[in-house]
Amino acid sequence: MTVLATICVVADEAPAGIDVSKPNAARMYDYMLGGKDNFAADRDAADWLRSVAPELSATAWANRKFHQRATAWIARHGVSQFLDIGCGLPTMDNTHQVVHRVSPAARVVYADYDPVVVLHARALLAKGTPHVAVVLADLREPEALLDTVRAEGLLDFGEPCGLLLSAILHFVAPADDPAGALRTLTASLAPGSYLALSHVTTDGVSADRVETGLAVYRHASAQMHPRGRAEVTAFFDGLELQPPWPGASAEVTRVSLWGRPDPPADGEAATESWWAGVARKPPGR
Repeated sequence: MTVLATICVVADEAPAGIDVSKPNAARMYDYMLGGKDNFAADRDAADWLRSVAPELSATAWANRKFHQRATAWIARHGVSQFLDIGCGLPTMDNTHQVVHRVSPAARVVYADYDPVVVLHARALLAKGTPHVAVVLADLREPEALLDTVRAEGLLDFGEPCGLLLSAILHFVAPADDPAGALRTLTASLAPGSYLALSHVTTDGVSADRVETGLAVYRHASAQMHPRGRAEVTAFFDGLELQPPWPGASAEVTRVSLWGRPDPPADGEAATESWWAGVARKPPGR
């Protein structure tokens, strides 16, 4: 696809050492959310995606709002510390801002493997944000990630924690064992902890949109690995899935439906390209 070739050659001015000639997954997401921390290659890649799937900005916001609803829900259930892995670039209503509206003394650690993301997050926190830290760590190396978080000293893994994995597991290839990484992380959490995650899917998405999305991300900083509902549900094995709305079964659902006050209409969001869920770690696990 000749359009894709042009995506990789446009560059804006950027800090030394930052490669802006290749689309970056975090910056593309930032652009689709209306952020300013992105460059020409990121915008070109995102615009090419939106030329085939114009709803992408809306679904990016749906995912962001799920993250905010789930975070606030976990905080209202008495959890006062959070680990946000694959946090991405700072945007509006970040995790600590959502949490601190519920519990001002709650502690939040952000973790990301992208040095640019960490640089931006630390710049934000330099403005005097209390009870918050950011670390450079990779989900694909969960033991090292946990060691880094423990060394930071802000979280107490003997107490319940909210583990947040929004829009990150689909960037972990099967060969890197995302389920194993998740088991390592949840094993470190105290009973009463919660896991919230969202994940891109091809369920209900047309073949041409799937191919375009995968092709664009093949030229980006991270490759996309969509998964079906059963695979996403399996990430919660050993945990107690929570109903996505009052009266619902305990299951994963389309991202815009989780946390709503009323049942959705039949077929609502059926083609939305995200699954999401929240689960609790029970006693004895």
